[in-house]
Amino acid sequence: MQNMMDMVKKQVETAIPFVARAGLQVLELKPGYVKLRMPFEGNENHVGTMYAGAIFTLAEIPGGAVVYSTFDPQKYYPVAKEITIRYKQPVKTDATIEVRLSPEEVQRLQEEADREGKAEFVIEADILDATGEVVAMSRGIYQVRAVGM
Repeated sequence: MQNMMDMVKKQVETAIPFVARAGLQVLELKPGYVKLRMPFEGNENHVGTMYAGAIFTLAEIPGGAVVYSTFDPQKYYPVAKEITIRYKQPVKTDATIEVRLSPEEVQRLQEEADREGKAEFVIEADILDATGEVVAMSRGIYQVRAVGM
């Protein structure tokens, strides 16, 4: 299982070149749970705060990461359908996000994806700065899709 999580961690951090260049890091990863960090350094904008696109990336990636950490990536893959974000205040430190899928939600998604070829889920999460202050709020609609369906 740890070897699989190491592979998922590497994929989340490096499979998308933009994400790799931004330096997004997986802090914790297990079935139904992911915690990510976007570093401030290298992601500054023209006014000395974190670039909005870096914050948006931090909001978007967890939906896919939690699918890969929870479902067999040989059988299922994630798709982002819609992401909304509300920026509350400028970010001047590293930022983090945590997302969870309950065991009941995982079971529902598995059964629906097996039956229908896809299953939709919603993740709402806060983005925090290094002091624990909420700096943005996101809502993402994602799908788990079965390979070959």
